[in-house]
Amino acid sequence: MAIDAGERSRVPPHAARRPRLLDALAGTVLTAGVGYRLLLLLTDTPPTNSDEATMGLAALHIAQGREFPVWFYGQAYMGTLEAYLAAPLIALTGPSTLALRLPTLALYAVFALLAWRLTLRLTGDRWYALLVTALLAFGSDRVVKNQLIAGGGYPEMNAAGVALAVLAYDLAAGRPGHRLPRWIGWGLLAGLMVWVDPLVLPYVIGTGVVLVAFRWRELRGWAGALFGVGALVGSAPLLLDSLATGRSPVSAVLVASGAGQPASWAERLPGALVLGPALGMGFCSPGACAGWQLWWSAALPVLVVAATVAAWRRLRVHRRPPVPAPGGGRTVADATAAALSLALVAAAVATLASYAASSAAGHTPVESSRYLSCLLISVPVLLWPVWLAARRRSPGLPGPARVAAIGVLAGALGTAAVATGAAIATVPAHRAAEAHHVELVATLRAMDVRHVYGGYWTCNRLTFASAEDIVCAVVDDDLSPGHDRYPPYRRAVDAATDVAWVAPDDSPLAARLDERLRADALTLHRIPGWRLYLS
Repeated sequence: MAIDAGERSRVPPHAARRPRLLDALAGTVLTAGVGYRLLLLLTDTPPTNSDEATMGLAALHIAQGREFPVWFYGQAYMGTLEAYLAAPLIALTGPSTLALRLPTLALYAVFALLAWRLTLRLTGDRWYALLVTALLAFGSDRVVKNQLIAGGGYPEMNAAGVALAVLAYDLAAGRPGHRLPRWIGWGLLAGLMVWVDPLVLPYVIGTGVVLVAFRWRELRGWAGALFGVGALVGSAPLLLDSLATGRSPVSAVLVASGAGQPASWAERLPGALVLGPALGMGFCSPGACAGWQLWWSAALPVLVVAATVAAWRRLRVHRRPPVPAPGGGRTVADATAAALSLALVAAAVATLASYAASSAAGHTPVESSRYLSCLLISVPVLLWPVWLAARRRSPGLPGPARVAAIGVLAGALGTAAVATGAAIATVPAHRAAEAHHVELVATLRAMDVRHVYGGYWTCNRLTFASAEDIVCAVVDDDLSPGHDRYPPYRRAVDAATDVAWVAPDDSPLAARLDERLRADALTLHRIPGWRLYLS
């Protein structure tokens, strides 16, 4: 609502300054969230692994102009956007985990900033937007792994999902200016996410439905054409690869979900509905959830129902013919906010349902809780009814409901803070492990060892850390050939005449190699955390 000069003179100075103060506070909180994650990166946390190194090797090959992979090496799904983002840095500085993760850190900053803007668009409440920004600034072990490790898909999904929601709101609400670029941008992001990782598809579909519902007439013109061009450009790597090879990425995704290793509902539901939400949304300690930390999983279904009811009521109200009022009439922006809120709740439910239907929820519930990382996109909507109840802005609620709402908000912030503290406590161990790995690489170089066999979680990490000076081929614990994501490494090691074996201390592979020490005349060299076997 516009304020004329007479009204502006009656606005208290403190009220006029409040939005600027809250915006500054939100900026401070966002900066703190970025700074916390940057400090983690500079202290080798979260620890890297061979999957991230595989993306790093793809980035190295792109930087050298050797290869331009469409998919994560060794599979026909999960696009390599992170490799292309990191390639310029790796070309400039050489291969390093930090070079891989600086783009993912930037993606977190984009996510946090756009989450603030999305919350303001949907609710108009700066205090609530500040609370959401604070909650998203925390970073438990699982959350920072999803946001910072360049292992494929996860760092970009939340940033893109929130960007799609903001663009959908601006377009559907008819916000003036840059309409055609916004249509191109929405189509481009949607296409990119179809290529990068299908986990974010519920949010692509949900925000897309809102766009079509509110702007289907506009889509019949230039907007629709530019939207289509953007979507084709974004998904071009997937489309071109499918045309060239005849492969279907959909079937590859089904295989990766564990469709060939079914789990019973009794195995899946605890992982999907009890452990998954609390762990995946940042309320648990590293790799585990204490019983008290699981309260979030119990509260989530209630929050989903409350957010659905609140959004549906708002949508029904704003679907009626607008009735002018002294303070201003209802606008299409109100209906857009209600519809988009409902779409974000539906996307969260679809994400939970698809995870519950996957075998991963039953077989590997701790590690696969990363599949629920997109739920953070829906946080501004899920907590909004709780905020209204806490502020006594929900008519008809009994008095104890306000106390419960305050408890949920305080519990969310407090539990996330405890989980963040637990993640920080792991830094010394991760730094020590990384120092041991650096010593391993230096030792191999000093001994002029250039070809080795090792386990899956050893090989590509070692090859990337050495800038391919040391090439590693994967073996399983029984010493049989393992899963080599980049076959040229296997061929190079098999053809070499002087090959060593590398295994972490106390690993099954190390135990198996110890059995061969005398029979095969191997020589053992001990490095902190590692065992090196030379023939």
